[in-house]
Amino acid sequence: MSPHPVYGPNPFKLGIFSANADGGLTLTTVPERWQARWSDITRLCRMADDAGFEFFLPIARWKGFGGTTNSREHSFETFTFASALAAITTKIGIFSTVHVPMVHPVYAAKALATVDHVSNGRAGLNIVAGWNPDEFAMFGITAEAERYAQALEWYQIISKIYLEDKPFDFAGKYYQLKNVSGKPKPVQGPRPVMFNAAFGPPGRDFAAQASDFLLTTFSDIDAGKSHITDITARAEKLGHSLGVFATAHVVCRASQDEAEAYYERYAVTEADKGAVDYHMTQKQKFAGSHDEATFRLHAKRFAGGAGTYPLIGTPRKIVDEMIRMHEAGFAGTTVSFVNYIDELPFFTKEVLPLLREAGLRVK
Repeated sequence: MSPHPVYGPNPFKLGIFSANADGGLTLTTVPERWQARWSDITRLCRMADDAGFEFFLPIARWKGFGGTTNSREHSFETFTFASALAAITTKIGIFSTVHVPMVHPVYAAKALATVDHVSNGRAGLNIVAGWNPDEFAMFGITAEAERYAQALEWYQIISKIYLEDKPFDFAGKYYQLKNVSGKPKPVQGPRPVMFNAAFGPPGRDFAAQASDFLLTTFSDIDAGKSHITDITARAEKLGHSLGVFATAHVVCRASQDEAEAYYERYAVTEADKGAVDYHMTQKQKFAGSHDEATFRLHAKRFAGGAGTYPLIGTPRKIVDEMIRMHEAGFAGTTVSFVNYIDELPFFTKEVLPLLREAGLRVK
């Protein structure tokens, strides 16, 4: 069996992020904003597969962000989403994202193994502890103060299901389980690839134990280096290797002025200000998912791409930024767009050849 695509030959990996939700990562009212129609999602995933992208990563959302668009209310559940996309693609890694408190680990182990078989070893899982109390309330639960302690038990249960041939009991603080078993085992051994998007120290300690790659935000690329140093040190203490992916939103145009003008239009002039205020307030209170500089200085980035790094400009400018990311130590980046279908073809045609010229892509 071939290795999972995130371990493929390209020095700088690329993933499509958040296409399962309306708006993608944007909070904007422009009419061309992503609608997350299933027909468009399948077309987009095939395009990314054909272009050689390493992975397709959804977000997990249960409730919208209010404002004019109530962005993210329309979003697809990610295990069923992944199985459907796995069946129509051939090379790209297909991820699911789960909120630990909302999804039981015994169910998650079975669902993830199913996706891994449908995809013939291309499944992946992004483990999220959850941050929005309004979503927790929908399930009649409250966020645990030590939410990553629960996440670690959750991960241990899934891992044991995949490793053990005989039924087992599990006695933890958050889960007390009897006679647990689960088949089929995944195609990937000992388990599918794991992502995590933690930012604070408890979350990064969890990622150092339970993940293969960390997704991170940062105010600038130089600041991103410190995140890589931090998470690498946490993993090394445990004898573990952990890769780090950047996260970015993209406006790629033929001229710099055109790109910057469109960014200003959709992320400032026509931003969904009510949704931006809700998102930033809830994230700052409950998530700890960005450094303080991002909250303080970059409201535009939350409208533009949920606080991810902006890649705004010509193909050459964007490739130069990706070269800087690679030199900083990032394994690659996720990308999102205002409208994936409209914008990915130009990105694929103009940016990927320049990445190959720079030695960051070999295919």
